[in-house]
Amino acid sequence: MNESTLEKMKKMKLFGMHNAFKTSIESGKTEDYTSDEMVGYLIGSEWDDRHNRSIARQLKNAKFRYKASMEELNYATDRNLDKNQIMRLGECTFLNKHENVLITGSTGIGKSYIASALGHQACSMGYRVMYHNTAKLMGKLKIAKGEGSYVREIAKIERQNLLILDDFGLQPFDSQSRAILMEIIEDRHGNASTIITSQVPVKEWYDIIGEQTVADAIMDRIIHQAHRLEIKGESMRKKIAKLAA
Repeated sequence: MNESTLEKMKKMKLFGMHNAFKTSIESGKTEDYTSDEMVGYLIGSEWDDRHNRSIARQLKNAKFRYKASMEELNYATDRNLDKNQIMRLGECTFLNKHENVLITGSTGIGKSYIASALGHQACSMGYRVMYHNTAKLMGKLKIAKGEGSYVREIAKIERQNLLILDDFGLQPFDSQSRAILMEIIEDRHGNASTIITSQVPVKEWYDIIGEQTVADAIMDRIIHQAHRLEIKGESMRKKIAKLAA
């Protein structure tokens, strides 16, 4: 009877329940539970399994640059990184409020890692997250326009609770990229959150975006209710290289 039950669980794709019941049988602990406790145990195991698989799926879909975690962030005093602010952001309430996060600092300082850590945290809490290098995303969407898949790609971005635009402003925006950026930011304004990392100070983003009217419209939507992290100090890559040496 147990073998039949296990087979039915597998066919019904109740994998968490299947593994929990199988383990209980093999360890001889089925008699340690009352009927109510066994049902609760099996349901809890199935819930945990589905939740963990959902997180794994979200992490895979996000395509993060780094496998980062909040616990591994470096709060050295010379970095100008406020631990209390980071911890509050790690609660992900900014996502519920549809607020943005702007992370600036010199190259190698750890901006992308911090953004990825916040993204991983959001995934673990059930939010949909997508990571993109800004220049590569613009190029991808330009190609999508020519192939007729642009609307589908934009809709995919729009569905994300959190969009991470990494290395923003390494290249000035041309007219097509500017229009694409405007559409993305307009869709997300008041509806979803965006994390932007950049080597360029925020005040210089107007010049990078170009065309003052469009730049004003984009920046107004980006900066409105945004949390700012201005990272300082020596390049983390250099520090790691020194330690390795």
